[in-house]
Amino acid sequence: MVGMGSLSNRADPAKPKRQFRGFWLATVANLDWPSRPGLTPDAQQAELRGWLDLARRLRCNAVVVQVRPSADALWPSPYEPWSAVLTGRQGGHPGYDPLGYLVTEAHARDLELHAWCNPYRVASHADPARLVADHPARRHPEWVIAYAGRLYYDPGRPAVRSFVQDAMLDAIAHYDLDALHWDDYFYPYPVAGESFADQASFAAYGAGFDSLAAWRRHNVDLLVAQMSDRLRAVKPWVRFGISPFGIWRNAATDPLGSRTSGLQSYDAIHADSRRWVREQWIDYITPQLYWHIGHPDADYAELVRWWSATVSGTSVELIVGQPTYRVGGTGQDPAELSRHLTLHHSYPQVRGDLQFSGKDVRADRLGAVSRLVAEHYARPALPPVAAGRGGLPAPGVTPAPPAITAATRTPTGVRLDWLAATGTTPTSYALYRCPGTDVADPTVFDDARHLLATVRSTGVGGSFTDATAATGSAYTYLVTALDRQHRESPAGPARVLAAGGDAFSVIVDNRTPGGFTASAAWGTSSWSAGRYGADYRFTSPQPVSDPAWFTVTLPAAGSHRVEVWHPAAAGGRGEPVGAGRRPHHRRRGTPDPGRLTGADLFSQRSDPQ
Repeated sequence: MVGMGSLSNRADPAKPKRQFRGFWLATVANLDWPSRPGLTPDAQQAELRGWLDLARRLRCNAVVVQVRPSADALWPSPYEPWSAVLTGRQGGHPGYDPLGYLVTEAHARDLELHAWCNPYRVASHADPARLVADHPARRHPEWVIAYAGRLYYDPGRPAVRSFVQDAMLDAIAHYDLDALHWDDYFYPYPVAGESFADQASFAAYGAGFDSLAAWRRHNVDLLVAQMSDRLRAVKPWVRFGISPFGIWRNAATDPLGSRTSGLQSYDAIHADSRRWVREQWIDYITPQLYWHIGHPDADYAELVRWWSATVSGTSVELIVGQPTYRVGGTGQDPAELSRHLTLHHSYPQVRGDLQFSGKDVRADRLGAVSRLVAEHYARPALPPVAAGRGGLPAPGVTPAPPAITAATRTPTGVRLDWLAATGTTPTSYALYRCPGTDVADPTVFDDARHLLATVRSTGVGGSFTDATAATGSAYTYLVTALDRQHRESPAGPARVLAAGGDAFSVIVDNRTPGGFTASAAWGTSSWSAGRYGADYRFTSPQPVSDPAWFTVTLPAAGSHRVEVWHPAAAGGRGEPVGAGRRPHHRRRGTPDPGRLTGADLFSQRSDPQ
């Protein structure tokens, strides 16, 4: 770091550095994607890229995509058939691996991918004969209950609970997923005049329970707790989140409940969502708060208060489900969604939001989404740091800082290049840009004012072009590394880019110890000596605090003359080597190509590296 700036040391709540941002992408009934069944693989992939590009444009950092909508799969599952939403025919091969493609494309945009699965829904009709012949529901008819015109697996059967977990864990085991996500469907919502016919299961497995309702809640609790344990055993870094109905219980029924008077998920669908949080079986909870502030039966403000109190003292993140699909309805004027996020400033327990659903986000009815983005997503944001389930420390080690190797002005902006610290494998990088040539005090990292972008790691380093950099303006760039839990490293040495030109420094990296000799014009790098071996830093004509790395690659074994050119004045353009350029090599004895400003001569007598 060079110098101290004068930026404000107060974090701006309107520009949070950490905030979960995303939307649900529903596949059931082709609600969002694919737009219709039977599209070609190219058309499906183009639509999917469009959704992911939209998420990136809105400065989201996650997408929650439904990959197991109805006891089927959007990947080649050994447990369940291909989903009919892809081809129009259950079991029909789509011609590619949708989940594999989704993982690759989401991560290329540095978007988290949460795999959304529905545990128990089998079909949106009640005829088992319409299922593909080898469907598990046809092979095990005793597992299935028809209710209100639909088919469901029976949550009361241990074999069913084990099977649905196996089916979902197959995706976890074979794909680089960031989270497993469940929605609010466990036991079905009650329908007048209908009964869920699980009396036989209750007789077989309900010993010790004094009511059918208590046994049903126990069955759902078992599913959640067992999946939590199994997920942790397979891939402890993959998070587990559930999006329940927004009301647990009303205070009139239970003093622990919220000051509401709506449907109670604890009683109606046997979902004890409060217990899942207090037991810390899950990593995050996304209650569907699909009402407006001041709603007479389910006031959004009251429910945010209640859920914030519920997660307090736990490691469970609160991410609120937003009713984007209701924009324009009663109480949902164009500013309502933005008011929701403004309210969250008073509740630090709220770590972000999910919009339902993709098509409504894209439609941007009445400009509500544009308003939300302008007022709350004006800067990028890092996802919240992911704590371990049950309050356990998250696995892994906070990454070491990366090193910026070049900051080069190009016709399209400023290109940044950097390398990860030796022996580290960051998941992604955060790029910061401060105005001017002084590095600000550490509060530069307190909010997102200077967060430029995030970039997914693809190897030992990365690159990014800052297309918003103004010609003639000076900037200071910093890069940090993030791991799978989004823990952030300290920043590496800053790169200062002077107005109108490149910052400049040169380090020659010798990968063969003793292979190079250098005069006093070169100084040994103290901060990086252990990284590459004998490294030499050119220290004239200006002090070097922003190293630009490159490796001298010689064409053949023998003695060589290596000429390094640099700008004659700070901010100028050197010929032929400036920051980020390749060195110029000439064999000893060939004519001098032009003016050298302080370059050194040295010999290499071993095999070139």
